[in-house]
Amino acid sequence: MEINQVSEQATLAKAKKQLLYWGMASMTIFFAAFCSYYLVVHENANWLTFNLPATFYISTALIIISSGTMYWAQQSAKKGNTQAIKTALVITLLLGIAFCVSQMQGWKALYSHGIVFAGRTSNLAGSILYVITSMHFLHIIAGLITLLITWTNSLKNKYTPQNYLGLSLCAIFWHFLDVLWVILFLFLYYFR
Repeated sequence: MEINQVSEQATLAKAKKQLLYWGMASMTIFFAAFCSYYLVVHENANWLTFNLPATFYISTALIIISSGTMYWAQQSAKKGNTQAIKTALVITLLLGIAFCVSQMQGWKALYSHGIVFAGRTSNLAGSILYVITSMHFLHIIAGLITLLITWTNSLKNKYTPQNYLGLSLCAIFWHFLDVLWVILFLFLYYFR
């Protein structure tokens, strides 16, 4: 491989990572704005205090475990273990889907306790909770699509110890979504 070609690949990799970081920064600002709004309106006299559904605890555990399996995929790529990459990515994908199912079960539990998004019986506390968790849910869907593409590429043996940029970008995004959820969960847990 020529020096110019290596330099171009390094420049492209750097640009892709910078774009991802900018995207994650904008997502962070988005969620920080909603959390700030939550804190401001938290002092309202009609604020409804309620416990988070048990399934939110389960989804938190699932997403933390999925970060571990994604790390396994990254380490496997560095070692050139293509079978382990495939296995780790499919497990991460399944854990991500389980996270989504758990979130939907959480919304169902909230609804069954009278905590609704909108309507005569809604409360701002519940509405904001639905917005924050559903927006994170949508980002997780984007992460699952990215994981599916990355897993498909792993089936084609595209990741080697010398070239696993796509896997790295997917992992960075997935870890970001994992950390974001843990922060949001703790925020919603402590500021009820």
